[in-house]
Amino acid sequence: MCVGIPLRVAQSDGLFAWCEGRGDRRRIDLALVGPQPPGTWLLTFLGSAREVLAEDEAHRINRALDALEAVLGGEQVEIGDYFADLAGREPELPPHLRRGGGG
Repeated sequence: MCVGIPLRVAQSDGLFAWCEGRGDRRRIDLALVGPQPPGTWLLTFLGSAREVLAEDEAHRINRALDALEAVLGGEQVEIGDYFADLAGREPELPPHLRRGGGG
């Protein structure tokens, strides 16, 4: 399974940065997103930043990863505790996957 991890820039030096998050510190290649100042949230994958994230996006992704870790650890989870945007409603398929949907 391939999963992007949100990390926050701690120290930047051109097209590389030391980033922290989820109890880890990693050297990340910034070639795809350009130089970023400390405090910037990035979606990282295999040592490279793929996207600059808003702080609330990083928080939502981290909560989803928390849920995944909990389930893989055998815990029962309440979906609304991890996915506030789904609380009280059923998830919906994207339009291209719905019956009769375009795409």
